[in-house]
Amino acid sequence: MQQLSDKLVVFGTHDEHTLRQATDVAQRADRMAVMADGHYGYVMPVGGVAAYRNHVSVNGVGFDIACGVAALRTDRTLADLGDRRALQALGQEINTTISFGIGRKNAADDAPTDHPLFEDPAWLAIPNPHREKLRQKARAQLGTVGSGNHFVDLLVSEDGAVWIMAHFGSRGLGHTIASAYLSLGQGGAWDGRAKEAEVLLDLATPMGEDYWALMTLAGEYAYAGREWVVRKVASLFGAGATRLVHQHHNAAWREVHDLGEGPEPVIVVRKGATPAFPGQAGAVGGSMGDDSVILRGATAPAGSEVAAAQRAALYSTVHGAGRVMSRTAAAGKRNRRTGEIIAPGRVTPEMMAEWLETKGVVLIGGGLDESPHAYRRLGDVLAAQGPTVEVEHVLRPVLVVMAGANEFDPYKD
Repeated sequence: MQQLSDKLVVFGTHDEHTLRQATDVAQRADRMAVMADGHYGYVMPVGGVAAYRNHVSVNGVGFDIACGVAALRTDRTLADLGDRRALQALGQEINTTISFGIGRKNAADDAPTDHPLFEDPAWLAIPNPHREKLRQKARAQLGTVGSGNHFVDLLVSEDGAVWIMAHFGSRGLGHTIASAYLSLGQGGAWDGRAKEAEVLLDLATPMGEDYWALMTLAGEYAYAGREWVVRKVASLFGAGATRLVHQHHNAAWREVHDLGEGPEPVIVVRKGATPAFPGQAGAVGGSMGDDSVILRGATAPAGSEVAAAQRAALYSTVHGAGRVMSRTAAAGKRNRRTGEIIAPGRVTPEMMAEWLETKGVVLIGGGLDESPHAYRRLGDVLAAQGPTVEVEHVLRPVLVVMAGANEFDPYKD
């Protein structure tokens, strides 16, 4: 842990662009921390955690409001799943049953599209004529996974249990809410185009109250979608559930923290960071060819270095391995219409295939921009984060299902 200013600490090593961005955000936040998997983002770095007194950062919560991870432990073992051919067949069934990409085009019709969240009073914060159109889009996309780094994985823990992990957020609902308040917060219209600038909303104002209500609604939506997906996948191979670990890593929370003058209520915005209070469980995914973990916030004696580091991290930890290559650097750039290579990438199909074969991972979908080469190793990132968290289970991937490389999805990040 490195203290860069009286308001900013960083875990791990970061490039100058990420540090400059974090320093800028910290000038307006009351406290700021960057997790070890952090990297440059939109206004606020991914892996950033910021505390505010009665304000919320729309950029900090981000476009994919309530992106997070659900991890379901099943009562099945790897032997129950069969050989590699059986895993490939299961992966294809998952890909057919669950929608990857922009809208629902799957074989399932039992996603909870009648969930009470669709009648929540928060919808009234959306002006007409946008309200019903957005509500119908949200119904159509509930339980869809999207593309980019979003996935459904089957993994095996060190005790032999099969886990199902799903990573995605609130889809078009969250993207629309974020876009609207980035515009409204700069004096524009609900459907206006906003310039890239930090938008802080005072929660004592009607605009701040409305944004908070809609952010919370998007969180309920993401929770409903992820839980449905992991339980639906379990049903495909007849598995029962024995534990669910589930959390957002893109959201804002009302919490109590000591910012230097004793405990006080604050708003904590986590943009790609997992809540990790002492004893709190979390699920953190690695890349498609790397281990994931179930962890919990460490329980440390008051006054210890670990407890001090936890406070400095605003009781947060990493949300993944963290990118070391941009999507374009990894996969190259192609003409979307013709497929012609404009600039080659640093990762080849042979490189990715060799990595996955060595790790014993069956991959359905996925592109070179999500190759393990484009990410840090999760174990290294956790080591850099220090003893603020404890790993409960290491999960080895055996089956990874993602959107195809050419699947267009405007809500993938």
